[in-house]
Amino acid sequence: MTLEDLIHDWNASPPGDARTPLLNDETLRDGLQSPSVRDPDIPAKRDLLHRLSHLGVDAVDLGMPGAGPKPLAAVKALMVEIRDHRLPIAPNAAVRTLETDLAQVADIQQRVGLPLEAGAFLGSSPVRMDVEGWDLAFLVTTARRAVAFCRRHQVPVMMVTEDSTRARPEVLKAIYRAALDEGAESICLSDTCGHATPEGVRRLVRFIREEVIQSPSVRLDWHGHNDRGLGIANAITAFEAGADRLHGTLLGIGERCGNVALDQLMVNLHLMGHPKGDLASLPALTQRVGELCGIRIPANYPVLGRDAFRTGTGVHAAAIVKALHRGDVELADAVYAGVPAALVGRRQEIEIGPMAGHSNVVYWLEMNGYDAIPERVDRILHLAKQSARILSEEEIRSVL
Repeated sequence: MTLEDLIHDWNASPPGDARTPLLNDETLRDGLQSPSVRDPDIPAKRDLLHRLSHLGVDAVDLGMPGAGPKPLAAVKALMVEIRDHRLPIAPNAAVRTLETDLAQVADIQQRVGLPLEAGAFLGSSPVRMDVEGWDLAFLVTTARRAVAFCRRHQVPVMMVTEDSTRARPEVLKAIYRAALDEGAESICLSDTCGHATPEGVRRLVRFIREEVIQSPSVRLDWHGHNDRGLGIANAITAFEAGADRLHGTLLGIGERCGNVALDQLMVNLHLMGHPKGDLASLPALTQRVGELCGIRIPANYPVLGRDAFRTGTGVHAAAIVKALHRGDVELADAVYAGVPAALVGRRQEIEIGPMAGHSNVVYWLEMNGYDAIPERVDRILHLAKQSARILSEEEIRSVL
């Protein structure tokens, strides 16, 4: 009997959508807008670029050159790295719809000899329009001028509306149609404030697909934030509703509550039948991001946290050990886990603590080369039941 025979998957959907989602990493741009992270130096960013490429990420936002000399230098250096090492990853950069910002992208592209997509963003919601004193005519004219400038300089352009999920349909339609008329190759919907629910995402993406995009060659992007804790669900919904490329950051870093966590998104897409690369390198990559940006991965962080595949509970340990004693590692990896630990190069871990049972102790003894004689098991378990936490290896060996 196979593992598929033992799990009834309510998540499975009928075959039909054979599309493969594209992924755009925003760690080096939107992720660095978090007030709690450090901005890595250029050599570290080069390293991350290679790791992202190896992971199978399709595109990467290199930064916002108009933000100052430091991000401008980083964008230039990373473009050269992509060119010289022929990395299979498409670069883009965030820019305001100002000619000064757009001219920087055109100049970088010309100097490096590699296309650099301009992600030209423009506010679109009524609240933003009110604060800024904008009207629809201004937004449409601004979008037209920005895209026309890019087309004159042969810069590929993605028209981005900020706060799309709180914008009126007629405003989005007018901005995007103007951009597409001027030659924009793609458009991007942004949940800038993390406002959307999955149902709202579905309605918005379908509206844009049905009312705005007239050509199958136009790419539709989704850029989400996690203020309501719905970032991953919204990104998956956007893809299912018709989005082509999904944006995210490693570990979900970003302003306020962060962006869509790209690592979690990749795991979920893999489990949904849309693999993007070898996820065994994901733990090392995210650990590197944590080190470079000065952030700690929470112990209970999905898939990558210290406790993701770790249990100290007797009932759970007993089931895992029974599967292992049958010689079925795949079953042991599934009996108390919704994500196979092996998918990301990890394994199930059984600890000994106040919630432990005999199976926890027997497993530890066997894994460390000791005979699981009853006296040893009882003495270790007695110590565990008196403890307020998981026993350290030193504590267990002191009993032995």
